[in-house]
Amino acid sequence: GWWMKSLSATHHLLSATLQQRMVLEGESLDLPYFAAKLKDAGLPVLDAFGLDVLQVNLGLMCNQTCTHCHVDAGPDRKEKISRAILEDCLTAIKAHDIGTVDLTGGAPEMHPDFRWFVEQCAQLGKRVMVRCNLTIILANKKYHDLPEFYKKHQVEVVSSLPFYTADRTDRQRGKGVFEHSIEALKMLNTVGYGVEGSGLKLDLVYNPAGAFLPGSQSELKAQFKRSLMTDHGIVFNDLFAITNLPISRFLEHLVRTDQYQEYMEKLVNAFNPQAVAGVMCRNMISVSHTGSIYDCDFNQMLDIPLTAGMPKNISDLASASVIGRRIATGRHCFGCTAGAGSSCGGATA
Repeated sequence: GWWMKSLSATHHLLSATLQQRMVLEGESLDLPYFAAKLKDAGLPVLDAFGLDVLQVNLGLMCNQTCTHCHVDAGPDRKEKISRAILEDCLTAIKAHDIGTVDLTGGAPEMHPDFRWFVEQCAQLGKRVMVRCNLTIILANKKYHDLPEFYKKHQVEVVSSLPFYTADRTDRQRGKGVFEHSIEALKMLNTVGYGVEGSGLKLDLVYNPAGAFLPGSQSELKAQFKRSLMTDHGIVFNDLFAITNLPISRFLEHLVRTDQYQEYMEKLVNAFNPQAVAGVMCRNMISVSHTGSIYDCDFNQMLDIPLTAGMPKNISDLASASVIGRRIATGRHCFGCTAGAGSSCGGATA
C-alpha cells in the first residue's frame, strides 16, 4: 500500500548515528550492556573461532517493502555491490578456503552480476546459499527460470515466509505476497527443492509479526509442514525462527508505537547463556555493498566495524587473520541470545 512505499521512500528516518546511540548506548534505558551480561553469566568475551561463512549483501534493491526489514530494502533503493568488490570476495574466499557463501540483499537476484557470482562460487566447489523472498521468482519473466538455475548450481534456497496463512503474511510483507510465495514454492518443489532424497535444500524463515520472541522452532516447523502440505501440497526441509532485532524499520516501528523499551527489556530478560556459543558472528564475515566488512549482518546495518586492528574492507581480508578477534557487541546482541537464540540458521540453543 501507499504507506509502505512512503515508509521505504523516507528510509533512514532514524539515522545510523541515532540507531547506534539507541541500540549501543541505550540512552535513558536502565539496561545492562551485553558484555556485562556475558561477564555476569561467567562467560568470556565474544570472539571469533573460525571463518566458515562469507555473507555478501549484493545490494538494497528489492521488489518488496517488508515492515520488519532490518536492511531497509525496497524498490526505490539503487545501492548495489560492484563487480570489483565481488572479485575481492572471490579472492578472500580462496585465500581463507571459506566453505559457505551466503548471498543476501535486498533481493540478491536483482543484481546484474548475481548469476555470474553464483557460478564463480559453484566452480570453486563452495556451498552457496541465497536468501530468496520467493516473490522475486514471479516478479519478471527474466526470473522465472531461477528454480532451474538454482538446481543447476546446487544452490541452497532460504526463503522468507512469515506464516502459513495469507492474512499474517500479507500484513507483514504486502498484499498478494502469500499467494505469490505459494506459487514460487510450488515451482521450487517441481524441480526437486525440498523433496526428500533430491539433495536440493529448501528452508523457510519465520519472523514474528510483532514485538515478541518467536515460539519453539521445532513446533513452528511442524505446524508449517502440516499446513503447507495439507493446504497446498508443498514440502520443505527446515524452518529457521529468527528474532526481530531493533534495527531500521523494526526499530522505527518500536519507537513509533512506544514499545522500544518494553521490547529491549524483553530481550534482556530472556538472555540465555546457552544461546551464546552458536551465534553467527563467531564464524562469519559480513560484506556490505560498499565492500566494508563486519562481524554480522546486524553490525553492518548499524555500521559497527570490526574491532581495532582488524581490516575494514573486503579488499584487505585475503591477507589478514580475523580468527580470534573480539566481536564488536552492543545491546542489539540481546536479540541473538534471547530465548532459544537466533542466527541466520535459526535457533542456537
